[in-house]
Amino acid sequence: MILIVGGAGYIGAHINKMLSNQGYETIVFDNLSFGHKGFVKWGILNHGDLGNISQIREVFKKYPIDAVMHFAAFTYVGESVEDPQKYYLNNLRNTLNLLQVILEEEVTNLVFSSTCATYGTPQEIPITETHPQKPINPYGKGKFMVEQILEDYSRAYDFNFVSLRYFNAAGADPDAEIGEMHHPETHLIPLTLDAAAGKREDISIFGTDYPTPDGTCIRDYIHVMDLADAHIEALEYLKKEEKSDVFNLGNGKGFSVREVIETTEKVTGRKIKVKETARRPGDPPVLVGSSSKAQKILKWQPKYPDLASIIETAWKWHQKII
Repeated sequence: MILIVGGAGYIGAHINKMLSNQGYETIVFDNLSFGHKGFVKWGILNHGDLGNISQIREVFKKYPIDAVMHFAAFTYVGESVEDPQKYYLNNLRNTLNLLQVILEEEVTNLVFSSTCATYGTPQEIPITETHPQKPINPYGKGKFMVEQILEDYSRAYDFNFVSLRYFNAAGADPDAEIGEMHHPETHLIPLTLDAAAGKREDISIFGTDYPTPDGTCIRDYIHVMDLADAHIEALEYLKKEEKSDVFNLGNGKGFSVREVIETTEKVTGRKIKVKETARRPGDPPVLVGSSSKAQKILKWQPKYPDLASIIETAWKWHQKII
């Protein structure tokens, strides 16, 4: 059985569905602080918190767990700057609790949800796995620290991990059974869809004078189902190769803020009001990752490489929840 920690959240729920559809038995461990009970339509939901080590031990004693996928984390970069303790306690200390029980129970394989935020300000584009890791906020620092801990554990114990560094997760389950639903919502695509649906008056562009073709920031968007597929490939890699590694997950293309808005208008057939404002501090002009290592070693290939297909699935889900 696969334990999906944080499996009621956006990314974890999509991976739970794909694992279940491929014949894996799954257990979701989630405190539902940000996850949604209604997203756990596959496998078994076990309500619990990583801050309570006895609850972690309980789920490991109850089920024959073969491997763990770990998604449980706070993810708001701005909040991590304002309240770093909250992030280090949840994202770092609680992960140590999980690792303690994993070692106690002699589970040898972990797939860890990491982030491109561990790289900090990019020194070169596209970003590869060998790019220096110099995170610039507590969210990125916490994920980086976990990666360092996993490396130490892998060297010292009978334990292997794959760390997957995501770029911008986007899109939704093509069947619209689950999708992106954050409170508060901070991601560009769902915010733009909110504007298209009339849930918000406009969409803000933070900075129009970047050194990019249209003056707005460029980001790498990866479909959540492509992320899910990569996690299963990573799990199979761990089982077969019995060694640890790290991989970037992006589609290798960059799309500007204006491109996202214009594509959303085409997909929805609705005009979106735009408000141009000043740059936000710390926003690099371009963030695009290279996923060639994952494609070569994991034999992973994104199935939703174009922006329109990503937004189409997100819009289908969005119409269901508005």
